[in-house]
Amino acid sequence: MLANDLVDELTLLVCPVIVGQGGRLFPQDGPDLALELVETRPFPKGIVRQTYRPAGPPRYASDPSTEAGG
Repeated sequence: MLANDLVDELTLLVCPVIVGQGGRLFPQDGPDLALELVETRPFPKGIVRQTYRPAGPPRYASDPSTEAGG
């Protein structure tokens, strides 16, 4: 759905629990896109809700189009 631009918003619940090594949230070969954090809400038991919206292609420090004068 992310690859086809069909996602308007992602809501993640982050739980403070460590079990094993964990698993990937997104596939390694998925689309490369920036996410804008639009809301964070902590709950009393340590859970945090984070809401993200797609923000187009990511910009990296090594990207020439993000350098001054480029």
